[in-house]
Amino acid sequence: MAPPLIRLDDIHLTFGGTPLLAGASLMVGPGERIALVGRNGSGKSTLLKIAAGLAEAQSGAVFRQPTATMRYLPQAPDWQGFSTVRAYVEAGLGPADDVGRVALVLDSLGLTGEEDPAALSGGEARRAALARVLAPQPDLLLLDEPTNHLDLATIEWLEGELSRSSSALVVISHDRRFLERVSRATVWLDRGVTRRLDKGFAHFEDWRDRVLEEEEREQQKLGRQIAREEHWLRYGVTARRKRNVRRLAELEALRARRRTHRGPEGTALMAAAEATESGKLVIEARGVEKRFGETVVVRDFSIRIQRGERVGLVGPNGAGKTTLLKLLTGALAPDAGTLRLGTNLQIATLDQNRAALDPDETLAHFLTDGRGDSVVVNGQERHVVSYMQDFLFKPEQMRTPVRELSGGERARLVLARLLSRPANLLVLDEPTNDLDMETLDLLQELVEGFPGTVLLVSHDRDFLDRTVTSTLAPEGGGRWVDYAGGYSDMMAQRQGAALPGRRARAPERPARQQQEPREEKRPAARKLSYKQKFALETLPGRIEALGGEIAALEQKLADPTLYSRDAAAFARFTETLDAKRAERERLEEEWLELEMLREEIEGG
Repeated sequence: MAPPLIRLDDIHLTFGGTPLLAGASLMVGPGERIALVGRNGSGKSTLLKIAAGLAEAQSGAVFRQPTATMRYLPQAPDWQGFSTVRAYVEAGLGPADDVGRVALVLDSLGLTGEEDPAALSGGEARRAALARVLAPQPDLLLLDEPTNHLDLATIEWLEGELSRSSSALVVISHDRRFLERVSRATVWLDRGVTRRLDKGFAHFEDWRDRVLEEEEREQQKLGRQIAREEHWLRYGVTARRKRNVRRLAELEALRARRRTHRGPEGTALMAAAEATESGKLVIEARGVEKRFGETVVVRDFSIRIQRGERVGLVGPNGAGKTTLLKLLTGALAPDAGTLRLGTNLQIATLDQNRAALDPDETLAHFLTDGRGDSVVVNGQERHVVSYMQDFLFKPEQMRTPVRELSGGERARLVLARLLSRPANLLVLDEPTNDLDMETLDLLQELVEGFPGTVLLVSHDRDFLDRTVTSTLAPEGGGRWVDYAGGYSDMMAQRQGAALPGRRARAPERPARQQQEPREEKRPAARKLSYKQKFALETLPGRIEALGGEIAALEQKLADPTLYSRDAAAFARFTETLDAKRAERERLEEEWLELEMLREEIEGG
């Protein structure tokens, strides 16, 4: 077996209070591909810096293979002393590295090398930093959030580059799809310690849930054991004194285990403040155009967005996603065409640059707009500390300046303020940046269950697939096309449209009305059968009824005392809930197929 490139054993680090690292370990062998995962603030970046030699542990052993080459990608690169991107990238080469690879990698990433580092956009800066670590082809790559600010095309290029590379890899990322494609092992950093799964990230979440369930069972067993020992202490028949002293000592040890046990980290409680319902028509654009100088960003664009739709915008950096978003919400006037906004709109916007954050402002002042220590959510006044705790902030952070927050904490803070404002149209520009996966799951549920309308710009393919009902994508020359479904659906429709002999998409017909490739194999129907018509009329009612049953079951399972009171009932409700959700999903798919068939017949 080849010696490891790097090995960290029993790493401890504390910055006052709860230890950040409390016995963490990490071992990387040649060619290994490891996803390092964990909650925001769990110490992932710190552990990676210790591995790279940029931070020191208070205790523990660190071994680095002396002959191995290593490159580390930080979240915030240091550009000082470099006049061009090429100079910055070449500074990362070693004596034996091929300088010719610099131009090759820069070109693949869409950079010339002559750019001024001080004038780079977020995406350009990330690509330049990637070029610096990829050009040397080291034995080990340590990548901290490599996909942040990258567009989808660059993320997919990076996946291919890492797959072809012989370098070992440790990567931190919130992008599920990226981790699934590049990892072959997973290290979970949780409450200061690490656990390793010798499978890629695709298997991680099921494994993590099993580990946490087993831990919960162990804590319940410990509680029962303590209760038995305490009962003996109070009511048991006194035996020999030495035996009593031993049992007392064992009881104290059990109590100490329970006191020192750190349970799983809390979960943010995300819910959007309710607003009055908007009109059925939310946005209507007809022949909208926008140009900047000679560059046409949006050309002859038309769309109708109705209440309840969730529209995703994708495309390369610079394609005009944010411009189109501003046009659709009326924040930017079109050069041609007309835009009509629906009635009774209340818009809440999350800006990708977190422009609303003042680094010197405190958390409490930001959330309350400086109006005391209370925040009003859904018409109810809450103390700002209570509301902060919903988003995993500690009470002592109330007076903390924004500049001291991590990237993930800043993202949660902006979401906390956004969701406290009543809105029926959510405009989210790159909302997933810097969020950990647990918070991403909650944001996904919030977007899916939002009763109003959502406009969403994102490069996170998994998030788009899970949330949006249609996807807007640029097709060149300022032309934008509306596709039914999420990112994967859009890609399937694009590939299907390119097949030889396939009829070209009519320009005037929105893509969301196109049939997916699999539908073209179905024989054309002249009319719906009686059974199909009956199903089309009755399915919505059945789906709605299932929704009520699911909500009732979810309310029962939300009782924090249910499991301890009646574990059998908890298991029964959970099993029923899974079955109801599966049935609702089946009925929704059946209704969608019938509705698409009806549209095809009426349109034909």
